[in-house]
Amino acid sequence: MDALVALTQRVSVSRLVEPAPSAEQRELLFKAALRAPDHAQLRPWRFLSIEGNARQQLGELFVKALQENPEAAPAALDKALAAPLRAPLLLVVIASPKEHPKVPRSEQVLSAGCAAHALLQAAHAQGLGAIWRTGELAYHPTVARGLGLAAGEQVIAFIYLGTPEGALRQPALLAPADFVQPWQG
Repeated sequence: MDALVALTQRVSVSRLVEPAPSAEQRELLFKAALRAPDHAQLRPWRFLSIEGNARQQLGELFVKALQENPEAAPAALDKALAAPLRAPLLLVVIASPKEHPKVPRSEQVLSAGCAAHALLQAAHAQGLGAIWRTGELAYHPTVARGLGLAAGEQVIAFIYLGTPEGALRQPALLAPADFVQPWQG
């Protein structure tokens, strides 16, 4: 797929089924992610892949985090348990900032976000379905500990990947002029 077509036609795909991306497709996903803008080549990101039975374990981790609130609704617990089963593969994008005198933490977190975006674009370019999800559990300390995040690391995205179920929706047509203004100084 042409790069500009991929960039202008990508949509989130929430209905994902087997098969998961192949080993070759995954390799391209990560190659694209590793080309994210990266001031000082700090590589301030890392990734976890979650598939098979590990998806159920992630759901159990989500439930454990929610149960810390004694008022957690049973429906919310059920939804959290099932959430990782919505796709055959999840990639967790983690910002892993490094100490650097010229590259602030915020820039490194943005770089990890660019890596997540590149994963999405590479998935679309290969005909895969993908959606970036976060939600409150992405930022929950129990989930961070359960995923093995070090101090200072944070989840940027849960990228759900698989084969699109059905046709892709058409992206909304947005006018660039609605988002760009000249600066007059």
